[in-house]
Amino acid sequence: MRIVLTAVAKGRAQSVLPETTTAFETGSATLVVAETEQRPTVLGLVASGRMKIDSGSVTIDGRADAGALRRRVALVDAPIVSEPEANVTVTGVVAEELMFAGHAPTPFAAARWLEGIGLDAIAGLPIGNVEPAARVRLLLELAALRTDVEGFVLVAPDRHGGEPLDWWRIAQEFAERGYAVLVVAGHASRTAIDALDETAEAAR
Repeated sequence: MRIVLTAVAKGRAQSVLPETTTAFETGSATLVVAETEQRPTVLGLVASGRMKIDSGSVTIDGRADAGALRRRVALVDAPIVSEPEANVTVTGVVAEELMFAGHAPTPFAAARWLEGIGLDAIAGLPIGNVEPAARVRLLLELAALRTDVEGFVLVAPDRHGGEPLDWWRIAQEFAERGYAVLVVAGHASRTAIDALDETAEAAR
């Protein structure tokens, strides 16, 4: 699966989303920069087929098909749109997603699932108090439960603080598992991740 955004923009004089071009595909993690409070969510909605654009194009495997995008790409942790309520416990968040995925939405089932991915220690915490890397792993694992999902658009993980390289490595792990991953983040995260890539290249 390959999704290409070509010169997408939203709003009068591109005020909502300035012209942006990026692509993401199965087996790779891509980071695209969007700054300000609203633009990361707007770009996430566009990249996952959930918002119409005023100019440019979005294709999946060479075709414009918003329905296929919505079905095959999960929008993860987008502020207001798909982020979990901060005061809901991790167990509650998991139980709800288990229900959507057709599994038993019980506290016991949620506890067993969390144990299976090594996050049982955070079961009783409000999701808003979970440290950034664990939050990203949790929400991506939950999105992976959904039928037909082959890719993720993870929105602004850097807004939770923490070290960008931690959540970037998790995004790469999911790409290695065969998902297409797009991460929408700020310039500071881009700089940190580029520095990591340069260090890794120099070490080869």
